[in-house]
Amino acid sequence: MEIYLYLALFSPLVGSLFAALFTTKSKTLVAGVVPSLLLFTSFVSSSILLVHILNGGAPVHVEMMTWMATGDLYIPFGFVVDQVSVTMMMVVTIVSTVVHVYSIGYMDHDKSFNRFFAWLSAFVFSMLILVMSDNYAGLFIGWEGVGLCSWGLIGFWFHKESASWAANEAFIMNRIADLGMLIGIFLVYWNTGSLQYDHVFEAFKGLDVDTLALIGIFLFIGAMGKSAQFPLHTWLADAMEGPTPVSALIHAATMVTAGVYLVVRSNELYSLIPEIGLFIASLGAFVAIFAASMALVNRDMKRIIAYSTLSQLGYMFAAAGLGAYWVALFHLMAHAFFKALLFLGAGNVMHAMHDELDPFKMGGLGKTMKATMVMMTLASVALAGLFPLAGFFSKDAILEAAFVEHHYVIYSVLLFTAGLTAFYSFRLVALIFHGEERYTLFGIHPHEAYKFMLVAMSPLLLLAIIAGSLKMTYFEMVTAILPDIEYHIHSHVTFWIMTIGTQLFVVIAILYAYKKYTTIGMNVPDGTSETENTFMYKLLKNQYYIPYAYDEYIVKPYTKLSALFWTEIDQKVVDATVDGIAGVIYDSGEQTRDMQDGNLSTMLRWMVIGTIALLILAVMFGLTARYAHVLG
Repeated sequence: MEIYLYLALFSPLVGSLFAALFTTKSKTLVAGVVPSLLLFTSFVSSSILLVHILNGGAPVHVEMMTWMATGDLYIPFGFVVDQVSVTMMMVVTIVSTVVHVYSIGYMDHDKSFNRFFAWLSAFVFSMLILVMSDNYAGLFIGWEGVGLCSWGLIGFWFHKESASWAANEAFIMNRIADLGMLIGIFLVYWNTGSLQYDHVFEAFKGLDVDTLALIGIFLFIGAMGKSAQFPLHTWLADAMEGPTPVSALIHAATMVTAGVYLVVRSNELYSLIPEIGLFIASLGAFVAIFAASMALVNRDMKRIIAYSTLSQLGYMFAAAGLGAYWVALFHLMAHAFFKALLFLGAGNVMHAMHDELDPFKMGGLGKTMKATMVMMTLASVALAGLFPLAGFFSKDAILEAAFVEHHYVIYSVLLFTAGLTAFYSFRLVALIFHGEERYTLFGIHPHEAYKFMLVAMSPLLLLAIIAGSLKMTYFEMVTAILPDIEYHIHSHVTFWIMTIGTQLFVVIAILYAYKKYTTIGMNVPDGTSETENTFMYKLLKNQYYIPYAYDEYIVKPYTKLSALFWTEIDQKVVDATVDGIAGVIYDSGEQTRDMQDGNLSTMLRWMVIGTIALLILAVMFGLTARYAHVLG
């Protein structure tokens, strides 16, 4: 099985290097096709490893070579394929293969076609390192690798100032969080003497609660940054400046879920500190409703889906914080399929609408984009959590976990968020595909995406429909290493009341969204309506003024302080000192340059002076040596 591990891991790297060979040339189709084929190879290899694990095979563990070995520190290039990592491998390879094939059409006319695939495959390789490493150091290398690649992909169109700014924001925000994660990893080694998962988790059982809590907090800070949890959340919506396939892969299915994976992988740590787990669950519930509320009024198609991702990440952290680790991972998997499908559908709409993002300027696109409409509608049904699609099974399991664990406030918040999710999801569907054709006002003639792009999206559609039915098979597999707690409401009456009530609540929210937004006429709102001028609308539209607060109270003061240090310290002290030393040396050179003027008289004069100086030194050394015993 080791060969399949290597194929799964290194195929994306080969694809990235191959595409990189063509980055200085104009579009080369092979730079997209070969990485896509290699990604498919990685998917097939991951599937073989999944079958091996499902059939009861032992985890595949390899150590390629020694990475660091000094004193008691030993870190190998080690990788493991077990029930948790193989789940992530399948998610990453399925979505990335679809996105690569889709991108061949989406990026067809982009002059940096080759560079895009070099970055995209490098990202997948980094993500696989993250999920397959058998130690925290390897995880961190992959963690930083996906951060670097996301910076390159978010700012892919670097000629746009907004894209460059968004890439830097994401990179800097994650560096802040990663400092916390580094401290957590250092504390792990300091207290356990190892970074290998199996050794570390065994050593955790002998540590005091305060030390474990400190480790758990710092590791979670890293997770907060990568998974865009409050207050490190602002970068995710701004990251929509990147190409839409990037959003589908990075900001829906893979990188942003790395924080959830970290908590799930470290379940043996967080199981020992339930108070920290409760904080994680509470923060997750808050982020779920916080992000959903901002999606209610937003007029940017991609940002609405991004806020939805942020909200669903809150659901995952709520489950993980409550100890329902397998539920969190299950929702991660199901969400990846239907959310990536939503983003790719949004990409189809953007191409049809000449990159227009305001859904109020669309309407009636279902007539010309039937396939995209069906896919986005079904993905929205899954996101809303309606039976029998995947989102119903995964989201319902999180609600059950919160209810069974008697965290009724968290349960209520997540339940209300489910209604908000249904509303803003079908607000988007209604505005884009139904109602009057408002795009005619802007002279746009929409068209459906290439057929092969639609075919590439179909596996995600299928999985968004059927993934929920795999729940028990998945449970039996993954609980071999995760806590095997099944969350069942013991009273059947209570269970059916809650399930039917939740479904009815979601359906009402969907119907209300359709009624409200399919009847919009040809008048496109311009921000001056009575509703749009209310305090609550402005609050949500401006993201609770958090970006404004960051800019006013952190960015601007920091910029002013930097300018002050530059002018008063860097220029007047540091530069002045260096320039002063250079000036003294330069002046001394100017004063002594006459020594080398080539004049014979001058040279003889300096020879005499030098001879006298040497004689004086010789006499001084001689006298010192002769009378040293007297002076001693």
